Amino acid sequence: MDKRNFAFGRKNFILLAAGMVVVIIGFLLMSGSGSSSEAYNPDIFSARRIVVAPIVCFLGFVSMIYAVVYKPKEDKGIVNSEK
Repeated sequence: MDKRNFAFGRKNFILLAAGMVVVIIGFLLMSGSGSSSEAYNPDIFSARRIVVAPIVCFLGFVSMIYAVVYKPKEDKGIVNSEK
């Protein structure tokens, strides 16, 4: 299979995977125990959960969008012999 038939290159997939890892880290930062009807847990309003984690997730999603629209520069050293 010819390399020109793929929609994404190797760098696109690496950037996409890195963005997915950042999003997963953001969701892990948001996780934790919640409050129940028997006990109130003030940790649900911590800065990590309501400020840091959403920002990390947002940056991950932005980096994934960048990975999709990123187009690598063409290598000018290779001459196309099929013209």
